[in-house]
Amino acid sequence: MTRPHSGRTLCALLLAATFGTASLWTAPSIAQDSSAAQAYANAVRLLEQATFGPNDALIAHVMQVGTEAFLNEQYAAPKSAYPALKYVPAGQQATFCPTDPNPQCARDYYSLFLLQNAFFTNALNGADQLRQRVAFALSQILVTSGLTVNTAYGMGAYQQIFLDNAFGNYEQILTRVTLSPVMGEFLNMVNNDKPSSSVQPNENYARELLQLFSIGVWQLNQDGTQKQDAAGAPIPSYGQDEIEGFAHVFTGWTYPVLPGVPARTHNPKNYLGDMVPVDSNHDKGAKLLLNGATLPAGGSIQADLTAAIHSVFIHPNVGPFIGKQLIQKLVAGDPTPRYVSRVAAIFNDNGQGVRGDLKAVVNAILNDPEARGFAKGNTAYGKLREPVLFIAAAARTLGTQSDGVYLAQQTTQLGQRLFYPASVFNYYPPTYLLPDTADVAPEFAIQNSSTAINRYNFANTFSFGTIAPLATLPGAIGTTPNWTTLTPLAGDPNALLDQLSAQMTHGTMSAQMRAAIIPAITAIPATNPLSRAKTAFYLVLTSAEYQVER
Repeated sequence: MTRPHSGRTLCALLLAATFGTASLWTAPSIAQDSSAAQAYANAVRLLEQATFGPNDALIAHVMQVGTEAFLNEQYAAPKSAYPALKYVPAGQQATFCPTDPNPQCARDYYSLFLLQNAFFTNALNGADQLRQRVAFALSQILVTSGLTVNTAYGMGAYQQIFLDNAFGNYEQILTRVTLSPVMGEFLNMVNNDKPSSSVQPNENYARELLQLFSIGVWQLNQDGTQKQDAAGAPIPSYGQDEIEGFAHVFTGWTYPVLPGVPARTHNPKNYLGDMVPVDSNHDKGAKLLLNGATLPAGGSIQADLTAAIHSVFIHPNVGPFIGKQLIQKLVAGDPTPRYVSRVAAIFNDNGQGVRGDLKAVVNAILNDPEARGFAKGNTAYGKLREPVLFIAAAARTLGTQSDGVYLAQQTTQLGQRLFYPASVFNYYPPTYLLPDTADVAPEFAIQNSSTAINRYNFANTFSFGTIAPLATLPGAIGTTPNWTTLTPLAGDPNALLDQLSAQMTHGTMSAQMRAAIIPAITAIPATNPLSRAKTAFYLVLTSAEYQVER
């Protein structure tokens, strides 16, 4: 739940973690018409939730066309894509790379370097901002990691699933993820053998499909709160018998067949395409699914998988369990049960009898009164900007040109190494509580004294440093912020802060924060407007009022 003190706690905790306690549109100043300032603030807040960060052009556009038209444009925008990288044999870097003509073979094919760069170049420049934000959110729910699958072409194909299906149906996403050889490798579903005297099916994927990707451990009400039995105890969603049933469903799948290599019961490792069925290696016995449903014996491998995924998809937990996490990723870390319930209702039925329509779900999240209403001015609301979003938003604010290299590198320093979550539980859990409180604040799980200080180090280099191109990357351009919007305002510190307050905190900069920053700006001679602009931007970027997005 969103509690009266939670936003203030977020800012206070962030402060404690760090120190122990030519524009297309000019932001309306405090003295200007309040309705214009409010419209500007509303546009900025929508763009914080629906894109990788507001920029001048999009703020002006949203103010011109309105929320509904902007979202409809985003649903129709052409998809971004990750680079299509060639197949390389997994785990064979030492023997493969000496024979490959690319001198950066190990970096480009046996790490996720190129994908990380592409993520940020798409985030900065792609027209499909909302699709990318939803895809990034889904990738943190249906998790795989480069710590296990460190082959670029494979992880690129896996991440593309979410870009392709961000506004599709959740049942289709569950199917695509289940059949992905990257997921098969990560959670041991690939080459999962039918039972024998010496083999029992691996339960990893079955367990995480239920626990993390769909329904969660406990039965839920539509508002995301736990159901309770007569004794007041939570009610499990499934047990060991169901896990074993699903594990038996997921037997008999192997890697896609490599061109020129005969098909086998266990094909060689390959991430190109979906896993393929080996019916003879599939358990044909009856299998227990959810809510007492049982798959009859004798079903085909494909029919069993389809029925099992559907059994999960129709479980009443999926709407609140997945809907709440999407709210957390896009709008607020601790949404109210009422917000969750409204979104779950749309997951259950988009108004046309369709369940699992993610376009309708995202639309409900972004149009909800808690996303568009007064909460933006309430210090008791919001979420800490996770490192990837913090970095991307900073770059987009200044119209930065970048090849993505520096931005991607910095995610590691800030505690969120892009595409390398530590486990299937993501970079941080959706249930993380602020220490000594009952407030849910997921992103704070990776905020500590070290990562907090590194936010300042990033902001300092980004604002004041020179980020040169990487010599070994063809076409590299480095990272260069554009200061031409802020510099002309620097002669008037109040005008400069008006612009930064409007664009970076949708007009909510406190009087105390303004009073603290003004002396730092005026201490710099007015004859050096660039330094003034950089200083003001740095101080706003590193403030608790910016880092806790409301």
